[in-house]
This record gives sequence, structure tokens and C-alpha cells, in this order.
Amino acid sequence: MRNITIALTKGRLAAKTLALFEKCGISSAGADDKDTRKLIFKNEELGVNFFLAKGPDVPTYVYYGAADIGVVGRDTILEEGLKLYEVLDLGFGRCRMCVCGPESARELLASGETIRVATKYPNIAKEYFRKRRQQTVEIIKLSGSIELAPIVGLSDVIMDIVETGSTLRENGLVVLEEVCPLSARVVVNQVSMKLENKRIAELISKLREGLREE
Repeated sequence: MRNITIALTKGRLAAKTLALFEKCGISSAGADDKDTRKLIFKNEELGVNFFLAKGPDVPTYVYYGAADIGVVGRDTILEEGLKLYEVLDLGFGRCRMCVCGPESARELLASGETIRVATKYPNIAKEYFRKRRQQTVEIIKLSGSIELAPIVGLSDVIMDIVETGSTLRENGLVVLEEVCPLSARVVVNQVSMKLENKRIAELISKLREGLREE
């Protein structure tokens, strides 16, 4: 019987997820060791492998079957747009995807005229503005401090993740519209769900039970 392989997003999300797995009696075989150089962590007793990857890569590993299961933020799932089964909301890292900008930009949004949107999430922005709002936009992809874009005149608004909103307030920006709530999700490869349905279902059930006890 082959091992079930789980891809985790590096960083705080991995730490919280691994703690949940440990709580559920699923040891990660050292994946929580920050000093290790190992790439794959195998728990042969339970038939589970773990590996860590950058967030945007996790859906790719799962989609192509290199991992059966992945844990990643919903923002990444939406941005990558790959066909996966989203089976469980872990509730970690709750935040919101929002359209933000100066208060004066509220009128631009309401008018429906063409605007510039700076974002790290061009696919989510396209889906939201062109399909849901049916508004023509010029999308500018950035990878750094998105809040800077409307301040220096690069864009009218931004689309970004908002947790507390403190960075926005410090720079004279506000949340103009909420696009969707975000948190860490468990995704499953479509073929794996068919071939390993029982084992994957048992694992998800353990995680769900562990979340109830928190």
C-alpha cells in the first residue's frame, strides 16, 4: 500500500497544520524541525508522507498528483484556479480579500468607469471586476507593498489581503469592498479522491475532529 502524500505551505501555516496533525495522532516524522535539510518526511507506520512547499506551488503539486492532499490559503487556491477538491476549512489565518484605496476612489467604483487595479492576485481581480462587477479595469501586477500603488498614483485602487487593516489606516487607505473571506483550506487531487477515498476520508475526519476539540 502506497503512502498518502501531503504538501504543506511553508511558514506559519505549516507550523499550525503540523500541530493539528500531531494532535490528531498523525506524526509528521520531523517536518517541524526547522534545522533539517530533508525534503520528504515519511511516517511509514501510518503510511503518510509530508513535504513543505511555497504557497503558490502547493495547488500545482496536488493538481498533478505529486501530492494527494495539500494545505494552502484560499487566496492561493483562487489565484491558481486549478481543479481540486476543497474539502475542509481549517480556520487558520482568517482574513479577507478586499478592494482598498483612498476614500475618494469609492465614487470611481460606483461609476463603473475604467480604473487601474494594482494587485498580487491578477486572476482573482479579473474574476471579480470583469465577471462579478462587469467593470472594465486595467490590472497591474505587483509583488511588493501593494499599498504604495494608489499613494504614488500608479493605480486607483488595490486588491489585497486585509487582516487587521492597520497598514491601510496608517497610509490613509480604507476597505472599499470585500471580495471574499480567506483562511487555510485542505485540497485533494481529484484522482486521489477516487482511488484513495477511504484513507483520505479517514484523515479528513481526524482533522475535523481535532478542530472541534480546539
